[in-house]
Amino acid sequence: MLVGDGHLSEFRAVDWRDGKVILLDQTRLPHEESYLEINDWREVAEAIRSMRVRGAPAIGIAAAYAMALAAADSRDVFAAADELAGTRPTAVNLFWAIERMKRAASEAEPGQLAQRLLQEANAIAAEQDAADHTIGELGAELLPDDCRVLTHCNAGGLATYSFGTALGVIKAAHRQGKQLFVWVDETRPLLQGARLTAWELEREGVPMALITDNMAGHLISTGQVDAVITGADRIAANGDTANKIGTYGLAVLANRHRIPFYIAAPLSTVDLSIPDGRSIPIEEREPDEVKSLGGKQITGDKVAARNFAFDVTPAELISAIISEKGIIRQPLEAGMRKLAMEDDGR
Repeated sequence: MLVGDGHLSEFRAVDWRDGKVILLDQTRLPHEESYLEINDWREVAEAIRSMRVRGAPAIGIAAAYAMALAAADSRDVFAAADELAGTRPTAVNLFWAIERMKRAASEAEPGQLAQRLLQEANAIAAEQDAADHTIGELGAELLPDDCRVLTHCNAGGLATYSFGTALGVIKAAHRQGKQLFVWVDETRPLLQGARLTAWELEREGVPMALITDNMAGHLISTGQVDAVITGADRIAANGDTANKIGTYGLAVLANRHRIPFYIAAPLSTVDLSIPDGRSIPIEEREPDEVKSLGGKQITGDKVAARNFAFDVTPAELISAIISEKGIIRQPLEAGMRKLAMEDDGR
């Protein structure tokens, strides 16, 4: 499925067609590009829980379309909103999108609820797509020619809509003709780097190599990495950032070896209601994900495991946050508040 300007890498992780939500099933990648066609909002909620669709902006868009489905089916959209909000606790874009849809529902004219919610969901998707491309263009300026970049998890189009945030920066720099090389962390336990980021970069034609997560320290310490860039699932008011587990360690390594550590994320990821990272809820998933690899159990049955899905990187370790409204540099808190207030029109 090609969209946009026809680049092979262009696809839509979330879409709406003929009254159905269309999701690229990320659990089947990279071996099969399979699309789910869903006409029940509860199935969208389950797809979010099971990570058939994942990534903070993407699950926000999916939830918005799920509420549009509920309205089209004459269901209680506010009850649907409550259940959708319970699917993933860390990514603030989910709650941001749900609240925006609830406001649209409250303002809808009689008899126009379904049409109004679909209009709002389409707007959220279009705005995310535009934000991705702007983030990419702004962030590309930070990557010099011949830059060796390390990225973690998947912050590409699969996590947003079609282009991506952290990978959007890499894609934009590559399309500008910059010679980049990307180190792709595999990202245990669900291998979003190996399965998803490598898939996107291969489609884009960006030179890369896959590494296990515990190789990053060696590469950084031996001067083989020039910059680290990741996405984000929630950014607190002071700039503390929650992202896929393992991100904090990369930030510490980058700081120790004096290379830039960048976060690329839309302003919808900023949560000004949370003062710092200590207040960000951290999702803990089923331990079986840690005890298995590629669907095969790798431990004994009685082995205990913990499965924290995210960690928090302190603001002082972040060189800059790349948003669709500009690059936020240190001190991060002042810059984020200024841009967020401008975004709200205040």
